[in-house]
Amino acid sequence: MKHDSYVMPAVQSIREAFAEASSFLSGHGISEPQRSSQLLLEHVLGLSGAAYYMALADPFPLERKADWEALVSRRAAGEPVQYIIGEQEFYGRAFEVTPEVLIPRPETELLVEAILKYGAELWPGGTVGVRGEAAPEGDGDEQGQAAGGEARAVRGEAAPEDTAAAGEAAAHSGAGRSAARRESGAGAADAARPLTAVDIGAGSGAISVTLAAEAPAWRVCAGDISPGALAVARRNAQRHGTAVDLRLGDLLEPFAGLETDILVSNPPYIPGGDIAGLQREVRDHEPRTALDGGGDGLDPYRRMMEQLPLLPAPPRLVGFELGQGQAEQVAGLLRAAGHWDEIITIDDLAGIPRHVLGIARQRTGGSGPM
Repeated sequence: MKHDSYVMPAVQSIREAFAEASSFLSGHGISEPQRSSQLLLEHVLGLSGAAYYMALADPFPLERKADWEALVSRRAAGEPVQYIIGEQEFYGRAFEVTPEVLIPRPETELLVEAILKYGAELWPGGTVGVRGEAAPEGDGDEQGQAAGGEARAVRGEAAPEDTAAAGEAAAHSGAGRSAARRESGAGAADAARPLTAVDIGAGSGAISVTLAAEAPAWRVCAGDISPGALAVARRNAQRHGTAVDLRLGDLLEPFAGLETDILVSNPPYIPGGDIAGLQREVRDHEPRTALDGGGDGLDPYRRMMEQLPLLPAPPRLVGFELGQGQAEQVAGLLRAAGHWDEIITIDDLAGIPRHVLGIARQRTGGSGPM
């Protein structure tokens, strides 16, 4: 399809500019062309909400014409509108998005809602009871350092790039297990520590930052294999005033030895052979590492189950987002692991099974009563 540049007629109202751009985008095969036009207009004019609608009858400002034409041309070429304007709303908050990260989807909000709901049921106070010996002196300074290497929890600053290799070496040497006491934050016997939630595949930070904002008593951590993604997540954590412990590394490796109560992930789940057939907005612009889940799309789920021994004990609550037709297989992986006595499948707004949760209502042993 030819993607010619958009040229706006010389004299138009803002409403006419909207209608003309919508028609142009529709002719170039863009889905939801009117929504794209409105978002681009709001961005280029610096308007939103009621102010945008009140301005529709006004003349389009000629000093914004070149910018407007450039934005519409980019959208007509298939670039996602979220990357053009640099934002996507998630759970009522605006998140920065760049081509380094997957664009947050509305269905992922349902996963966050479920984690918040069941987390509150399992740990009403947002803390976890701990049995065991007092932590060695100085461990408070080490709380942000796991087998995965340095991790800075101050407003979500990302860890250095060498943490993935450090995490792997520590895991294979057994250091992940020896780090458990340090990472648990355990103090005297029968003390309490903050509930710890770990998000695997941080991306923009949509999940982790939202959890930290909605459940401020929790300790929220997030990992990603992409330094660029962690940089975006860090900026979003700062933007929303949340402290998220961000770590660079592969799946669970950066969290070896960390007492983890909740594990949540929206991992890559598209079968590798299906990527060529995706919408061009996704195929050509979103990061492949955030899309490609291997031959059948289930590799990340299998690997996370295999990596559970890196943690001192399996999380009591696990929540995964997944692709169409994968719910039964992912639920089967959780059942086979044998750690969760309740497996729940949650449909998205289109009625497609989109999330699978594993819940351990009771736990014996491990780090104590929960």
